[in-house]
Amino acid sequence: MDIRNIAIIAHVDHGKTTLVDALLKQSGAFRENQATVERALDSNDLERERGITILAKATSVDWEGHRINIVDTPGHADFGGEVERILGMVDGVLLLVDAAEGPMPQTKFVTAKALRLGLRPVVLLNKVDRPDAEPDRALNEVFDLFVTLDANEEQLDFPILYASGRAGWADASLDGPRKDLTALYRMILDHVPAPKQLAQVGEPFSMLATTLAADPFIGRLLTGRIETGTVRTGQMVKALSRDGAEVERFRVSRILAFRGLARAPMDSAEAGDIVSLAGMSKATVADTIADFAVADPLPAQPIDPPTISVTFGINDSPLAGREGDKVQSRVIRDRLMREAETNVAIRVNDAPGGEAFEVAGRGELQLGVLIENMRREGFELSISRPRVLFREENGERLEPVEEVTVDVDEEFSGVVVDKLSQRRGDLVEMRTGTGGKTRIVAHVPSRGLIGYHGEFLTDTRGTGVLNRVFHGWTPFRGAIQGRRNGVLISLEDGVSVAYALFNLEDRGKFFIGSGEPVYQGMILGEHSRDNDLEVNPLKGKKLTNIRASGTDEAVRLTPPVRMSLEQAIAYIEDDELVEVTPKSIRLRKRFLDPHERRRHARQAAS
Repeated sequence: MDIRNIAIIAHVDHGKTTLVDALLKQSGAFRENQATVERALDSNDLERERGITILAKATSVDWEGHRINIVDTPGHADFGGEVERILGMVDGVLLLVDAAEGPMPQTKFVTAKALRLGLRPVVLLNKVDRPDAEPDRALNEVFDLFVTLDANEEQLDFPILYASGRAGWADASLDGPRKDLTALYRMILDHVPAPKQLAQVGEPFSMLATTLAADPFIGRLLTGRIETGTVRTGQMVKALSRDGAEVERFRVSRILAFRGLARAPMDSAEAGDIVSLAGMSKATVADTIADFAVADPLPAQPIDPPTISVTFGINDSPLAGREGDKVQSRVIRDRLMREAETNVAIRVNDAPGGEAFEVAGRGELQLGVLIENMRREGFELSISRPRVLFREENGERLEPVEEVTVDVDEEFSGVVVDKLSQRRGDLVEMRTGTGGKTRIVAHVPSRGLIGYHGEFLTDTRGTGVLNRVFHGWTPFRGAIQGRRNGVLISLEDGVSVAYALFNLEDRGKFFIGSGEPVYQGMILGEHSRDNDLEVNPLKGKKLTNIRASGTDEAVRLTPPVRMSLEQAIAYIEDDELVEVTPKSIRLRKRFLDPHERRRHARQAAS
């Protein structure tokens, strides 16, 4: 069968997964009466809740005798490790661009990766039926982006389609019939080359492992594109690491090919097809699975290094072990090592002392997703403030810098520019965009953006949109002011009392309500001043035998500020931790005892 391998790449929320839904439906992958869900490929709970793609997933559609293998990739730069590996096993990319927003930071990130590999994109201007769509402007911006990214002449001569993924149509012109996706199917077949591996079916079998998954019944599954030869069920093969060392020899117990949303078992598979193999116990991502006759490993794509790290520790608070069943450091370590094996963008190292682990990744979102997955699995953790990873080059200290793109109403542009400059950011561009919005582009150190997103939403009254993508390394830009306010710290263990919180409201805003368990050293809220303040949230009303008008009125508390996991991690300072359990997110001081806290503060100051 004629095969095409293509990846769909785009910025977050430009409609990749919705378009794949339409391709599956119109190719007949679903029965006429089959119940389907929106964004069928976003099968992970977190992906559905957040409306983002976190893990790259493959599917395939059969159209007029051709098989099109499609890979849906994440749009967030935090999950760029997935994108880089996927692009190595496809022969073309479908670049989706929102006709209203135009190319965005992650569009630039994923397009740069594709162009560098020599792939020729098919450009799809999506959502052209939006009232604020400006397809001509968006197309010009795409061309400018390709020029900026040093695309060659063949890549600059890209084919264009106008589409609405949600409505399920694509046309070569804006005034086309807008009936179905036939034009898109034809464009893929005409402009994406068939795998060059198809000519190498007679060679010895070899495949580069691109993603790793675990099946409860089958075991480890390595997915990739067969580069040469044919593989059969029961065949003995070997795994080679990047440096050519033999990892293991194993028998292929199962070959699974992607057919619609399901994996179909196969007796054999040939060069050019994307399949999953089972049977290995040690082989992992970036290893070459090959016949014994193959001596050299296939080249694997280099992965951008992590830029941020946090410390994962055991939960040692007085409330530890009440909600989770995975609390030992050994169990936490095993889980983190499994994550590092499947996610090449994450690195795990033992921290000094043996009870904690340094986990480095691409950004706060990627690490936040890992922590959220672990708490849902029953883990209890204590998480430190994110730290930026520095680099030494020629005796100079370098730090990671991100390109920040902000779209805000004109009235808020001044405060955004001011805040970015306070964080040592350099303004690159500022212009009026669509709908009266001002677009601001700046290069800001990664450490200056930790915890900024919540402040940004407050400054822009929730109307601003901020996107960020790794830009490069620059010399250290100097100190950046952290959180300005201190915190309110509990003096006692027990359950918070409404009367006590009511009388403390003039001291600051609270993160907890009444009737919640608290302990000594737990952070209850944010102080209205710049110093930390220890308070007693258990102090009840004194009882008397005198009744007077108005003394027994119900206490009315201001609703507490509830932080998400990412907000909590970004909020804390170096001497604080986030306690994460399956049901709760609490903030606390690293040292719970006030005397020990003061002693460590004096040592740090001396």
